[in-house]
Amino acid sequence: MKKKILAAVMAATMALALTACSGGSTEPAAEGEATEATEAPAADGAGDASGDAASGDLITVGIINNDPSESGYRTANDADLKAMFTAENGYDAKFAYSLKNDEQITAAQQFITEGVNYLLLSAADTAGWDGVLQSAKDAGVKVILFDRVVDADESLYEASIVSDMEAEGQRAVDWLLGQEKEGGLKVVHIQGHMGSAAQQGRSGALDAAAEEGKLEIVEQQTADWSTETAMEIVQQVINAGKEFNVIYAENDGMAQGAVEALDAAGITHGVDGDVIIMGFDCNKWALKEVLAGRWNYDGQCNPFQASYIDEVIKTLESGGTIEEKTIILEEKGFDAETITEADIEQYGIGSEEAE
Repeated sequence: MKKKILAAVMAATMALALTACSGGSTEPAAEGEATEATEAPAADGAGDASGDAASGDLITVGIINNDPSESGYRTANDADLKAMFTAENGYDAKFAYSLKNDEQITAAQQFITEGVNYLLLSAADTAGWDGVLQSAKDAGVKVILFDRVVDADESLYEASIVSDMEAEGQRAVDWLLGQEKEGGLKVVHIQGHMGSAAQQGRSGALDAAAEEGKLEIVEQQTADWSTETAMEIVQQVINAGKEFNVIYAENDGMAQGAVEALDAAGITHGVDGDVIIMGFDCNKWALKEVLAGRWNYDGQCNPFQASYIDEVIKTLESGGTIEEKTIILEEKGFDAETITEADIEQYGIGSEEAE
């Protein structure tokens, strides 16, 4: 059962989170940092709250997330969590990062062994979590999912605060099907990390439209969220002489890489250009590209989930129950014909300059 957050509440929460994000560090924490390059994700304390935690004054949380350098979205998501889960707010937070499911599972097992009160999880992949989530339940560790869903029984977690990735994909594809290109829509589809909820949701609607004959996918590859890899994919498509008129990239960074390849080849894009450009995440710099007409569409994926998690924890700590287990963040899409500066100010994440 899903609960839609009211638009007014959402706007207020986003404004608060934006303030926290801009004021906090956007770099991965030195304590407990683990990325895809590490052998296994270490889990360590953040700040100097551990001494207070021993006295039982603080709620201990183990937070497992994807690598903050993955994208502007992930950087904002990580900063939002770090701004919320502090000793000042009543928490002793430990962080672990990885883009690999097995490393995340290892970190989760370590947090469970350490006896954290809550395990907060943004899973790299949707599958493979039943065993460790059952271990958490058996140990009395409460699990809260954020950002991404997992394929596990709802009894194994307390709540899920997520974007509706399928709706994100459907919203984008519905917009695309309203566009006209001579000879029909011919799409270069650049996918994110395969198996992730974001990839599955954003790919699903496009694949369905292709199967129904509403558009043609001329190339479909994963760039695993990488700007450079996306550029290489589009260069390969251009060099192979394949005809295309749409770039459907599953995050802003990959759309940026695709555009770099088009620019190098002298291919026009955006409003009145030869190629429609579509991205996701709504980084401020990407929305600026939409406003300028160099991109056509950007789909929102809201990274500010910490306040919702905090509310769930406070409810549970007070003895309350979570009536709606799945909380769906309200989101929208922006196109070059209707976007405004006010939209960028309200919904954009990160800086106005692409990294």
